Amino acid sequence: MTDETADDFFDDCELDPEAILGTHTFGGVLFTDETETPVNVLTGETPAHSQATVEEAKEFAASIDTETPQIALPASVESQVETQSKPYTAAAFFHFKATGSLERHRAYHAAYESDAFAVDFEADYASGDLTITVERADES
Repeated sequence: MTDETADDFFDDCELDPEAILGTHTFGGVLFTDETETPVNVLTGETPAHSQATVEEAKEFAASIDTETPQIALPASVESQVETQSKPYTAAAFFHFKATGSLERHRAYHAAYESDAFAVDFEADYASGDLTITVERADES
């Protein structure tokens, strides 16, 4: 471990480590087979660009070249229509769209970057739930 303490990673955070320690589940935040897609009002069909499977979304998230694990989140219907994009997007597993707030995003990111914490997550694409577990490294 470097000379930095666990608290140094939280200097720019509104939340302290205690707020994210333990296991937290964020319900219905992942891309699923039930994710809303646009429908062409003239034909009643979903445009080809908005048709996708969970496997495609998971593969896309896994293909992002970054050291931080990525998850597949649903894209808004508006963005699918405006940009003719897929119904999913990739983001870091602690992204604020998944964790519900920028404060939690920053705290999970700080814990993930710190050697003082063990951070694990489970993405359940069947239910759409994301579960993040944070423990102090000396306790895991």
